[in-house]
Amino acid sequence: MKDIVYITGHRNPDSDSICAALAYAEFKNKTGNFQYVPVRLGDINRETYFILAYFGVEPPQFIENVRLQVSDLNIDKIAPISSDITLKMAWNIMRMNNIKSLPVVDENETLNGVVSVSNVTESYMDVWDNMILGKSKVTVNNLLDTLTGQIIHLDKDRKHYYGKIFALSASPEDVQRTLEEGDIVITGNRRESLEVAIQKRVSLIIVTGSGEVEESLIEQANENRVTILSTPYDTYTTSRLITQAVPVSYVMSREDIIYFSSDDYIGDIRNTMAETRFRSYPVVNEESKVIGTISRYHLISGKKKKVILVDHNEKGQSVEGLNEAEILEIIDHHRVADVATTSPIFFRNEPVGSTSTIVANIFFENGIRPSKKTAGLLAGAIISDTLLFKSPTSTNVDRLTLERLAQIADIDVEEFALEMFKYGTSLAGKTPEEILKQDFKIFTYDSSRIGVSQVYTMDAESLNDLKGDIIEAMEEMTSDFGFSLQVLIVTDIYKEGSELIVVGKQKDIINKAFGVTMKENSVYIPGILSRKKQVIPPISSVINR
Repeated sequence: MKDIVYITGHRNPDSDSICAALAYAEFKNKTGNFQYVPVRLGDINRETYFILAYFGVEPPQFIENVRLQVSDLNIDKIAPISSDITLKMAWNIMRMNNIKSLPVVDENETLNGVVSVSNVTESYMDVWDNMILGKSKVTVNNLLDTLTGQIIHLDKDRKHYYGKIFALSASPEDVQRTLEEGDIVITGNRRESLEVAIQKRVSLIIVTGSGEVEESLIEQANENRVTILSTPYDTYTTSRLITQAVPVSYVMSREDIIYFSSDDYIGDIRNTMAETRFRSYPVVNEESKVIGTISRYHLISGKKKKVILVDHNEKGQSVEGLNEAEILEIIDHHRVADVATTSPIFFRNEPVGSTSTIVANIFFENGIRPSKKTAGLLAGAIISDTLLFKSPTSTNVDRLTLERLAQIADIDVEEFALEMFKYGTSLAGKTPEEILKQDFKIFTYDSSRIGVSQVYTMDAESLNDLKGDIIEAMEEMTSDFGFSLQVLIVTDIYKEGSELIVVGKQKDIINKAFGVTMKENSVYIPGILSRKKQVIPPISSVINR
């Protein structure tokens, strides 16, 4: 599977941010080496919803951040084991896969414990318990698997063997004195020893060297409820192997198991690993099913999520966790801000009215025709960001690009724009908070942090009744975000002017920047349409004096 690259616009996305991400993903998926996924960092506004619905395009998926998660790593995809498998089998699985532990699950595939190399070795290093088969509830199947055995006779009523284990080498007389009912015997095909063991009513006899047992002894075993197994191993080897028939449930760790979820962030689990000394840790999915294990080795792989930024290049406007991601490209039409990269990247920044203009021309320059839907998205975004060329940010490049896109998308630009603006600029039913966050950006300077929202409308007077509530909400945001200045730009598209509603301890900056005098936190300025070109530069100039 190809690596994923997320293409994202800024927070509180506008139409240009969303449409540019969707369109550039189409271009990159035709030409790039990865899987390119358009994403968004906030809710779709009314205007963008209109554009997407008009051309039948689904919104990009929403993401909260690009911090690296467990699911992004190539963890060890080891199938969990059942608690009743033998130590021998668990050891073989760990050795074949070169791992140090295995997650153990119950019948519902839920994590039940962890068995590690140390668990297995401790079971051998401890003083040997000759009643371990009973204590650990070893079954016939465990013994057959471990000893490569065969059944000569099976007492079906007995499920476990609780006696002491004896490897018989003494005389029949000594055996007679030593054995007790229910014991477990390992012996070669020696009739005298077998007969004594059966008469003593042991629970299990393991005949080594693939020895055969006389039919008369099998009949006696049946009468005395004795199970007889055969193994190809010699007596010494069988004595060593038999404890490996113990199920992992007997030695596995059950208490205080540390495990991680596939959606856990690497930065968070790194601290947990640093405070513990386990070699690896189970990983579960959203359904609590075990999907593999992770170790410290995986955390030093250097893997990062890959991103392409469109319509912004400022950290305060970008996705959370950007400093933990690898930025591959930036496509933008704003000022060059503070996004830093560790290596050279493709950075295309042009003084045009819309990022979508740049994206469209990337298609054309490479001889690729955008699909009809994508051409429509790009056209809608250019109309939106340039206010159908009423904005001073508009250029002839935007006009020529829109003409070409409109032909591909088969739309009448004037009719489409009027319909889009009517739908998109309606503020009916919106709360002050929704209005402020509809198209909201944060700008950071050495001594100041300001928040600037912009809404477009064809009926600016509809906000008069809400102005008091809006100012109150702005003051609350200013306090919460630590702004020294917050501005709401209410732009009347057809009057071609904007009212600036302002709060904050540095609100006098507006008077200085625009040569105006505010009254009751607001001022109307004719000709102001663009936040990027007509509002931010004068404010920046005053702040940086």
